[in-house]
Amino acid sequence: MKLFDCLSSFGLLVTSSFVLHSFGIAAQNASSPWPVHDNGLNDVVEWDHYSFKVNGKRLFVFSGELHYWRIPVPEVWRDLLEKIKAAGFTAYAFYGNWGYHSPNNFMLDFTTGAHDFSPLLEIAKEVGLYVIVRPGPYVNAEANAGGFPLWLTTGAYGKLRNDDPRYTEAWKPYFAKYSEITSKHLVTNGGNAFVYQMENEYGQQWVGDPTHRVPNVPAGNYMQMLQDSARENGIDIPVIHNDPNMWTRSWSKDFSNSTGNVDVAGLDSYPSCWSCNLDECTGTNGEYVAYQTINYYDHFIENSVTQPKFFPEFQGGSYNPWDGPQGGCPNDIGADFANLFYRDLISQQISAISLYMMYGGTNWGAFAAPVTATSYDYSSPISENRIVGNKFYETKNLAMFTRVAHDLTMTDRLGNSTRYSTNPAIKSKILVTDFTLGDERLIYSTAEVLTFSIVDRKPVLVLSVGIGESVEFYLKGAKEGKVAKNRGASDVKFHRESHGLIVNLAQGPGASVIKLDNGVTVVVADKITAYKIWAPNLTNDPFAPVDKSVIVEGPYLVRGVFSSDEGKTLALTGDSAITTAIEVFASRSVRTLTWNGKNLNTSRTEYGSLTAHIQGVSHIIKLPPLDTWKVHDSLSEALPDYDDSGIAWVEADHTTTPNPTKPDTLPVLYVDDYGFHNSLHLFRGYFSGPATGVHISIAGGTAFGWSAWLNNIHIGSFFGNSTFGSETGNLTLSFSNATLHTDTSNILLIVQDNTGHGLREQATNPRGILNATLTGTNTTFKKWEIAGTAGGDNKILDPVRGPLNEGGLVAERLGWHLPGYDASSWNASSPSTGFSGAGIKFYRTTVPLDIPKGLDVSIGFILNAPGPQAIRVQLFVNGYQYARFNPYIGNQIEFPVPPGVLNYSGENTIGWRFGVRVLRGRRWRLIGRSCIVWRVVGVLALIQSI
Repeated sequence: MKLFDCLSSFGLLVTSSFVLHSFGIAAQNASSPWPVHDNGLNDVVEWDHYSFKVNGKRLFVFSGELHYWRIPVPEVWRDLLEKIKAAGFTAYAFYGNWGYHSPNNFMLDFTTGAHDFSPLLEIAKEVGLYVIVRPGPYVNAEANAGGFPLWLTTGAYGKLRNDDPRYTEAWKPYFAKYSEITSKHLVTNGGNAFVYQMENEYGQQWVGDPTHRVPNVPAGNYMQMLQDSARENGIDIPVIHNDPNMWTRSWSKDFSNSTGNVDVAGLDSYPSCWSCNLDECTGTNGEYVAYQTINYYDHFIENSVTQPKFFPEFQGGSYNPWDGPQGGCPNDIGADFANLFYRDLISQQISAISLYMMYGGTNWGAFAAPVTATSYDYSSPISENRIVGNKFYETKNLAMFTRVAHDLTMTDRLGNSTRYSTNPAIKSKILVTDFTLGDERLIYSTAEVLTFSIVDRKPVLVLSVGIGESVEFYLKGAKEGKVAKNRGASDVKFHRESHGLIVNLAQGPGASVIKLDNGVTVVVADKITAYKIWAPNLTNDPFAPVDKSVIVEGPYLVRGVFSSDEGKTLALTGDSAITTAIEVFASRSVRTLTWNGKNLNTSRTEYGSLTAHIQGVSHIIKLPPLDTWKVHDSLSEALPDYDDSGIAWVEADHTTTPNPTKPDTLPVLYVDDYGFHNSLHLFRGYFSGPATGVHISIAGGTAFGWSAWLNNIHIGSFFGNSTFGSETGNLTLSFSNATLHTDTSNILLIVQDNTGHGLREQATNPRGILNATLTGTNTTFKKWEIAGTAGGDNKILDPVRGPLNEGGLVAERLGWHLPGYDASSWNASSPSTGFSGAGIKFYRTTVPLDIPKGLDVSIGFILNAPGPQAIRVQLFVNGYQYARFNPYIGNQIEFPVPPGVLNYSGENTIGWRFGVRVLRGRRWRLIGRSCIVWRVVGVLALIQSI
């Protein structure tokens, strides 16, 4: 009791470092000196310095980000959103991607396959999640050019991200259409999108020191034009911004009245390093220090005092750069990180949080910017393979609390000190006093509240504790209690007070049930057991009213619940790979439970809950071996008699370029200037004369590489550099090992593996040859030809997969990677056998899958090689590029591929481009039969197959 002697009888939150005073729901309509804002168009979404309000009800925003364009299977979007809702979240967020929707400057695609993001908004309504929409035009996201279309990177559209008329004309069609589509799904129009973001991480409002408030006029005009366009195209919800750090102080109406300010200014922060390579972490937050929290409270008071303290992006994980560790860095930003940092935000009065990322996904095709490899797992709570683990559960335990702790939406900070506890073991814990449970009252608890529901008008309260931890809680109005189920509880004692009952116990592994004589049921669970406790709701209301929820303990995941048979049957949906006991606290009118449509043998306990067993998965999933391959040479362009006069090639004849970086030699050999933008490109240069070598300088982004052949003889390769920010590869190559022609032209072939365009102002950095100078002669190149993606950016041959899926190799130009291509005449060989010398081969096989319906099976490909080998490999699965394997630089070997890309009930076409970049007089191969395998990484029962 001494811990609470200094506290008032109002609702309080206590940790080792802070105290918050909540006014409580009853006081929310009391007069206040603080203004309640709306955007002047309607009052459906309002806000003040406490929180957002939707339709008059205060909302604690716990949100997480996913990117539909990184998981191009709309059928899987529901799976992800159901997991986010199950975790207790009230919202989710997503970026748009201008480059995904705009393959060239005269086309927009919002209808083909995953380009239609409308289902993402429709599912949000069905599942019961509010939506934060973040369309761009620039999004960053470690995406190729930050989400800009690659045709924009030539320099012809000005500096970008300002009021240049050329840039304005470019973004307006995309942004207008995105706004128009989103407008049909706003909360003001019956949907669930409640805020709309302008640009991203654009802290450019001021010239120089923000405290001097000298406007950056082009930036202000740009932000205002974005808002005007959004309003003109139906966006009548609040517009927001995500400021990149606490020093730029941009776009807040509380900080200035300058042009371009948004309705609610938010903040972006990654306190535990945005990269899995900790050496990179010396940026916006200073040098990385493990588990060091940051003072955000003062920033919000100074910058946006009358607005909610809002993080449109707060660290959910870190991206993995090319040289980062296999599997990412979950140890640095795992469950303990989530436990500490997200609670710390609550201590600072933050009432709106969106985690970046909640589900990262994959940089399939050429979505990745040079900073990151194929995986975008991001060490997120939901893994790239869609499996959930301790980080998801730890985040869930807090999010479930914030969803029922309505007082969190209206708190004042009373103190910030370590004096509230002298126990150094306490790092992060939220304790409550005077906590409302329907008509009952929890006076205090030294165990954390996980959640509660109101069942038959009486509360079922769930408390979470550490294993072996002694806890105490005080329920007002109760006089007696008993242990109805003991699973790990010890030293249980009941102390009657004048106003209620104090309960003491120590909880071991498991969950115990205590019944009180006033009808309150208390479930006390250790933290790990609490990971598998859920509170699904019978409505699709994002607020998830507690009198419509049930408490479920046991399964790996509970997705949802609905009642049938006039309330006598409770139908649960979820995942469980093993036989699992399930316990449900629901109305006494419920007689039977079903799980994914199957009746369960249901019993009722003496204390009123329903129990049953869920059967595990009996199927053993065996994947067919990947051991029958066909192979074809994929570098015919190196042959001297190759004809490059066809439609695949463009003569490089430009003598000027709009790019701000000018080449050292002419003609201009920047691929973007000729309509080729991503993945691999080929250059054929013709010359005559007695040259002794060539100096080549190529820009291709971090970790890119290139190789050169003279008259079909390999003369050298740049293997790549994973150093952050390195974009060029320079070599002077000797012709001594090649044969020069004296009576015909010599042909230099260069194959460049482009890793994408950079972020922010680096988006316009060129890709291609900066310098091509012959040595030992005054001769120059007579002609250059360039090949890239079939059709270039003028003709999109595959709108479903989109313009970022393929590069310029003959295999991709001729569709060898696509299902249905006839490779019967090819030779039989395997990547495990490999080939001699330096070259590029394409391997192809088809294999069937027959995954039983009703199972969600996560399948990943494992690529391996005795590293560091100077090879580069691309993996195509049913035409989708789903791996870029580069063991010389990168460490990623596992590449999950989702259902929908993999055909779970039929043939699958696997294509493998194997490029060796060095000649050492030996046969190159990957490791034996294990060079490419696939494996099941998770099997979960589902109501239906995805």
